[in-house]
Amino acid sequence: MHTNVAENENYKSFPARTALKVGVSVAAIMAASAPAAAQSEDRVIEEVIVTAQKRAQSVRDVPIAISAFDAAFTKRTNLDDVKDLIKFAPGVAGDSKDSFIDLINIRGILTNDFGVGGDPSIGFFKNGLYQGRNGAVVSSLFDMERAEVLRGPQGFLFGRNAIGGAISVFTAKPKIGVDEAYAEVGFGERGILEFEGMMNLALTEKIAVRLAGYHSEENGYVDNLARPNDDRLVAHDKSAFRGSIAYEGDSFNGWLLVEYEDRKQSGSIYRAIEDDEIFPLLEDNVPGVQLRGNDRDVDSDNGLGNFDNGQILTVNAELNFDLGFATLTSLTGFKDHDYDYAEDFDGLPIVINDYAQDQDGYYFEQELRLVGETEGPLSWYAGVSYYEEDIDALFSQRIGEETICGAYYYYTCADLFAYYGYPEFTASGNELTESNRVRGDYKGWGAYLDLNYALTDRLELGLGLRYTKDVKDFEINILPVDSELGPFYIFGVTTDGFVQGSQSWDDITPRFVARYSASEEWTIYASVTKGYKAGGFGSFAVVPGPDGIDDDLVVLPGATPNQFDPETVWSYEIGAKADLLNSRLRVDLASYYYEYTDLQLNFFDNGSRVENIGSVEAFGFEATVQAIVSENIDLYLAGSYNDNEISGAEQIAEDSDGNRLGDIPKWSLSGVASYHVPMGDSGELTASVDFRTQTGSFGGIENILVARNDGWTDVAVRIGYEDEAGWSVVAYVENLFDAVYFDATNEGGDIQPHHAFGVSRPRTFGARLSYRFGN
Repeated sequence: MHTNVAENENYKSFPARTALKVGVSVAAIMAASAPAAAQSEDRVIEEVIVTAQKRAQSVRDVPIAISAFDAAFTKRTNLDDVKDLIKFAPGVAGDSKDSFIDLINIRGILTNDFGVGGDPSIGFFKNGLYQGRNGAVVSSLFDMERAEVLRGPQGFLFGRNAIGGAISVFTAKPKIGVDEAYAEVGFGERGILEFEGMMNLALTEKIAVRLAGYHSEENGYVDNLARPNDDRLVAHDKSAFRGSIAYEGDSFNGWLLVEYEDRKQSGSIYRAIEDDEIFPLLEDNVPGVQLRGNDRDVDSDNGLGNFDNGQILTVNAELNFDLGFATLTSLTGFKDHDYDYAEDFDGLPIVINDYAQDQDGYYFEQELRLVGETEGPLSWYAGVSYYEEDIDALFSQRIGEETICGAYYYYTCADLFAYYGYPEFTASGNELTESNRVRGDYKGWGAYLDLNYALTDRLELGLGLRYTKDVKDFEINILPVDSELGPFYIFGVTTDGFVQGSQSWDDITPRFVARYSASEEWTIYASVTKGYKAGGFGSFAVVPGPDGIDDDLVVLPGATPNQFDPETVWSYEIGAKADLLNSRLRVDLASYYYEYTDLQLNFFDNGSRVENIGSVEAFGFEATVQAIVSENIDLYLAGSYNDNEISGAEQIAEDSDGNRLGDIPKWSLSGVASYHVPMGDSGELTASVDFRTQTGSFGGIENILVARNDGWTDVAVRIGYEDEAGWSVVAYVENLFDAVYFDATNEGGDIQPHHAFGVSRPRTFGARLSYRFGN
């Protein structure tokens, strides 16, 4: 079944609005969801409409490596939040079970900083608006329209320093003239309980409202052997609500959305890795070092707790004005969040590095965009944008006093003090806790212009330019410690109040594109794109000034925050897209090479610092195949290969030249195979298998073998029944073979052991019932 923009009943010829009205299908695998379609011998892959280039276009006409997923796909594969989209997008990795996005990487580019003074390398957007940083960015997928995953630098199209790529989701908008609703409930092992509901009401011929709600809860599956009376870990309890109203007139349309989400879940779960250097040092000199249980157990003190709790309020508005020669679009967004987080970073029952973060902030943005509607070979769009962000975070990190004395000096603290003739050592009662508060006031603006000119019916050339400026006012206060050991481990110093810094950065990022329609079936494109991410400030270090520090380890006036500069990438890409066999086979191919310089790398040196160190060269390819194999079978496959090499990073990792970046699998493959057959007079039986497999990855740029994360494969099966009367039921088994694997590993150092984190969810049985009312 084809979906044609011009045939859509709500089409109003507004480029920015059109795609919100078009049925978008990701994957051909879901092309025939209705029983009647399954009986047709003429089934075709649905046309995929996206708005990545600010206008409604078939994905085949967009010269970008992009994966588009519709609401039906996210439902049938049981995707829970925005990070789950990673599973089915080639060239993307780094899903984790917390509210952080620093592990997510696209084509090997990721965020190597967990503070709040820099920016994510992967931009997350919802309804065209930026979603922010760790703690605020992750949201649940409910009542969705579609999602788009764009690979390669996307700063030109999206702004906000999206140097690696962008993940853009769109919620379902109110439908004019339609009264409908649905309700869905799910349940399963470990107390799984899920609910999702929606109601769309037409208030007048031109106004409609849409209300949607969501709830999900699940008990944990990881036992903490160091705290046997605690609840099992990797649990969640989250709820969300969204209300929106839309108006559609002859020359104006718009919508307003308010969304609130309350997330309560476990923080990251770490399990230490035994090695031949760090682990024996700890065992010999620190009482209580042990590692019990199997890979689905942890042995952690969790001294500061283990939680990941966020409350996020979002307000969005979009206004579209038909000016005749162009459509003027105004996008306005506001986001407020409170976030609390705690974990045991070392993964051992002794206190080496407990970590906590208490953060709140708001984000505002405004964008104005003109999309040309002129006839002829030239198409264009232009826009300006502005943002401001206020962030306030308190970080705490804790190490055991006896851990320091034993691991560094091979004495108990009492014997160490006596040996050096100090007064008798008195334990603090709260170990050595080093805390710092960070406040940031950030602003930025940009302007962009995109021109595309059709030289012939087959050949089109494009040029895009974006100017970006970011201004950051930043301050850090390293608080006094309540321990006789002083600020020994994390910072080495404290500050007398806030140490302040202010800096701005700007850049012009071009994009050059050529697209050639080789035939009715094949389109070929090539692009050269510059990506840029602004500089910033490290959240966990200061730089003493000329006067240094005093005898109490307090930095004297003249100190500055840890400042780092922008990083850049030049990306070169060639791709091909084809619709074959009368739209029963769709192929999407992309190959790329990039040079990535002045990496913002995080390392430990009197605080966890971020500096511009090294460069990376990488190349790779990605392929997506969608096929209608037979009347009853559909197939979707997505695979990728990435080869990268770092150089110039010896300052933080000796002999690292030629090594791979951490957390980047060389190969990945995912897919869905679905089967559907009519049942009875009005129903359809469906069955599917979906999977993701990827090769191993290193835990850092030292490429330490013992800290390497093994490759893994995760498989799910689902069987269901859909009836034309509006109801459906599906049962599933996820992680069918009960594979045990981890999201990633980290290379340790000094007395911090290597560790793995994010152990896989065990085999899980569940079911979901739904009913749809109205149109």
